[in-house]
Parts: sequence; structure tokens; C-alpha cells
Amino acid sequence: MSAEKVVAPAAPGTSIKYAALLTLVLQNSLLILTMRYSRIMDTNEVYISSTAVLLNEVIKLVISLLISFKEAGVKETFAEVFGEGHWMLAVPAALYTLQNSMQYVAASNLDAATFQVTYQLKILSTAFFAVTILHKRLHINQWAALGLLTMGVAVVQLPTSIVEVVKGFIAPIQDVETPAEERITGVANNIRGLVAVTIACVLSGLAGIYFEKVLKGSRSVSLWVRNVQLSFYSLFPALFIGVLAKDGRDISAKGFFYGYNMVVVSVILLQAGGGIVVALCVKYADNIAKNFATSISILVSAIASVYFFGTTLTTNFAVGASIVILATWLYSKYERK
Repeated sequence: MSAEKVVAPAAPGTSIKYAALLTLVLQNSLLILTMRYSRIMDTNEVYISSTAVLLNEVIKLVISLLISFKEAGVKETFAEVFGEGHWMLAVPAALYTLQNSMQYVAASNLDAATFQVTYQLKILSTAFFAVTILHKRLHINQWAALGLLTMGVAVVQLPTSIVEVVKGFIAPIQDVETPAEERITGVANNIRGLVAVTIACVLSGLAGIYFEKVLKGSRSVSLWVRNVQLSFYSLFPALFIGVLAKDGRDISAKGFFYGYNMVVVSVILLQAGGGIVVALCVKYADNIAKNFATSISILVSAIASVYFFGTTLTTNFAVGASIVILATWLYSKYERK
């Protein structure tokens, strides 16, 4: 009698892991594109971003509460939410809120494709905090991949085309088509966007690793309870610092929902949904794997930017984006090992 080959069943969380990572890629691409469009579609009635950040947290809180109520009941949910160590979520909550605010600044000053590539610097910050906080060990090739990643993002941000730099050694570069005032404005916007996205990357890495530490290093608590805690504590900086302190005067004059339309609503829903998907990725994969899955959306964002926004992909972008994608592949290869 011939022996039959026994196939081991897949790990319980494997399908959820890949489903969450795939959903995150799609969600991230759509979010960057719609966020960029929402900031440039009508420059006369641009919505106040702090209101969007607040609504995003409110929606996440409601969704997480409803799911937790269904799984554990109302009484048990509130007992867990305000149980031992609940205050630990206040730190990543504040960091995530500020990160979301920086994303709107970056989306207002950088095209979607450049924003998406530059935002991958959060992989570098995540790796740094994973080593310093979680004491993870990285292979030397992973460090090399992180160096490539940084170089690729830097190439994308170069103000002058690589081809023009080479030509510059032969003949001076003169821009006679673009007025000086327009060039200065463009450079200022790029710098503002670059600073905002860099801050967002640092905050994303720190908040993500801290959240991972809380999830994996504390007593067993439902993922949805953690999301309730995170969203609950995010309401305070979003409301008091963003809506009241920063934009209170504008909101009083124009109204809370000034400039809102279906595109803005879509941005808020995508961002709120992304928070849920990210939490699933942290639980079933890890924070660095989540960041590298997100980097796949570079290609989606680049192609969509050309089609929807008429973005011209420069030599710098093509070279830099290719380096970033190569770096993500190299890093994830050794992460799996």
C-alpha cells in the first residue's frame, strides 16, 4: 500500500496575514491619491485637515467599539479598555495623530508619486526603533538594504535631473522657461513637503514599534480593545491641539465641515480603515513586514499619478523608485529568513 503524502495545514493566521497585507497595499495607494486630489481639486475651498484627523479617529473608535461589543460584550469591553496599563496607549496615540496631520501637509506640497516614495523612509525609522526598543537583530544585508532605501529616496528628491547634472559638467544649466518666482515657490513647497513627510516617517516608526511592543509584550487583550484604547487617546490631541488650538479660529469662521465633499469623505474613510488594517498587520505579521508591503504601492501610485494628475515621471523618480523597490525586496528576503 503506497504511502500518501500528508500536507500540513496552513497556520491559522496565514490567510489573514496576507489578506491584511494586500488590503493595506490597496488602501495605502488609494489614500495617497485621494488625499493629494482632495488638497488640490479646489484651492479656493480647501478643507481644514485637523477636522479630518479628528473624524478619522472617531470612526475608528466607533468601528472598534462595535466589533469589541459583539465579541466580548459591552461590560467586558469597557472593563478591558480601562483596565491595567490602558494609559500606555496614550503615547502612540499622540504620535499617530501628529503623523496623520503631517501627512496632510506632505500631500499638499508633494505630488502623490513622490510622496509615496519618500514616505518609505518610515521603513528606516521602523527598523531603527525595532533595534533600539525591541532589540531585534538585523542582518548586515538588511542594513545595506536600508542604505539603498535612503539613497533611492534621496535620488527622487534631487532638485536637478541626473542627466542634467552630467550635462552640467559640459555646459551650464539654464532654465529660461520657468519664471524665477514660480521656481522659488516650487522649491519652497518641495522643502515643506519633504520636512513634513520626514517627520511623519519618524513618528510612524516610533509609534508602530511602541504599539507592537504593547501588543506583544503585555497581557492578552483583544486587538479591538487595543484599537479602542488607541483611538480614544487619539481624540484628545486631535481635538484640543489640532481642532481647537491650531485651527479653532478658522473653524469658527468657516465651519467644521468647510470644503467637505465626497472626495474628502473618502479620504477620511480610507484613513480610518487603514488604521484597522495596520493593526491586523501588526498582530499577524510584524511592523516591518507591514511597512514593506506598503512599499509595493509605489508602482500603483506612480502609474495612477501619470494617468489622473498628468504627473511627469522624471529620470530621478525612475532611478530612485527602482532603488527603493530593490531595497524593499532585499530587506524582506532576509526578514523572512
